[in-house]
Amino acid sequence: MRIINCFILSAILLSSCKSEKKTETAVIPVIETPKIATHKLVQKWESDTLFKVPESVLFDDKNKVLYVSNIDGKEPWATDGKGSIGKLGLDGKIINAEWVKGLHAPKGMGIYDDKLYVADMKQVIVIDILSGQIVQKINVYNAGGLNDITIDASGVIYVTDSKGMKLFKIETNNAVMVIDSLAGPNGVLIRGRDLFITNAGGLYQVNPLTKSIAKIADGMEGGTDGIAHIKDEDFIISCWAGTVWYLNGDGRKEMVFDGKSIGKNTADIGWDPASRTLFVPTFWKNSVIAFDVVEEMK
Repeated sequence: MRIINCFILSAILLSSCKSEKKTETAVIPVIETPKIATHKLVQKWESDTLFKVPESVLFDDKNKVLYVSNIDGKEPWATDGKGSIGKLGLDGKIINAEWVKGLHAPKGMGIYDDKLYVADMKQVIVIDILSGQIVQKINVYNAGGLNDITIDASGVIYVTDSKGMKLFKIETNNAVMVIDSLAGPNGVLIRGRDLFITNAGGLYQVNPLTKSIAKIADGMEGGTDGIAHIKDEDFIISCWAGTVWYLNGDGRKEMVFDGKSIGKNTADIGWDPASRTLFVPTFWKNSVIAFDVVEEMK
């Protein structure tokens, strides 16, 4: 009898174990959509309208100040002696609207060895930053109308000639043509050994040795103007007609500001990388606007 009971008990236990066995369910992994960076400009301040047709803004990291080139007149290419350079604080307060006078139609600027270099028609004007005095004028023969300047680590100057459709290189006060027959050169920027230029709606990389250019991005109509390098392969480009574009290294373009509807031009921009602040001269509106460049992941 005990043997039979043992068999019955074993059968019950075996049946219970089988019934409690769980069915395994396959786990399907969740694939998240990769996020991409998007950008926008958030206004910090706008200066008083005391500048006189401001064409370019340059950030001076050493002296913590902004320089503003004033064309001063209805004709942006006039040799009338009315042009000047202003000084603007990083808080938007004007220090001196006409700090250095006696220029014609000054536009882009660059800094090297405590000197401010200014593109002014057919000359590059050299200003001693400490004294605020013009100390030299470098003639660029065969230039039609100089526009923007960039300077490399050794003091070599590159300057665009928007009227003559050329790019010049100035070394030891001698100007030589790097490239000609461009469609509409304006902004120029050196980053290490890489040279970039805005030209007729696009951003291009220039090889000064082979005198060739390679397109990075296009489709930015309205007079591509200033260039700011943001990080890695990201740039910000201003178009004189009133738009500002963020160019992502992956090829995406974002229009981050459109001033056309409010009548504000966006000429040659300045950039403070530490605070991620973009400075935009409004040309005919006679002010400078500062924007935070904000990045969001979506």
